[in-house]
Amino acid sequence: MPESAAVLSAAVARARDQGVAYDGAVLPAEARHLLDALPSARLVDVRTRAEWDYVGRVPGSLEIEWQRWPGGVPNAAFMDELQLAVPDRATPLLFMCRSGARSHAAATAAKAAGYRQVFNVLEGFEGDRDAAGHRNTIGGWRAAGLPWTQS
Repeated sequence: MPESAAVLSAAVARARDQGVAYDGAVLPAEARHLLDALPSARLVDVRTRAEWDYVGRVPGSLEIEWQRWPGGVPNAAFMDELQLAVPDRATPLLFMCRSGARSHAAATAAKAAGYRQVFNVLEGFEGDRDAAGHRNTIGGWRAAGLPWTQS
């Protein structure tokens, strides 16, 4: 695994190339590296309670739904819940969802709210679908062999 400076540099370059408002975009293994290297960094899992319960969890992550289960309605309290869990806006935050879309939206919102080190975890927890329509084989936290548990 490259040094933290190289990971951060690649993350910033990806974000710039993608034209996003937050600070960086990291691959799952890079996210794990940053979580290990930056003791104050937090992984914010924005999937639904059903996904945490039935698909799997990342130990030590903050679990704050971006959309409520059931129904997929936006979580109007998302930013309040994030600010309660992470009051220090200098804390590095890495946002993850199933495949990277909800976490992109959550990272954008956190940056707009004044968090200063905001990253999206590309590929998310489950990654993209393969040719058979299944997740967890192409990209993602689980396919990378990173720590996770299942209920």
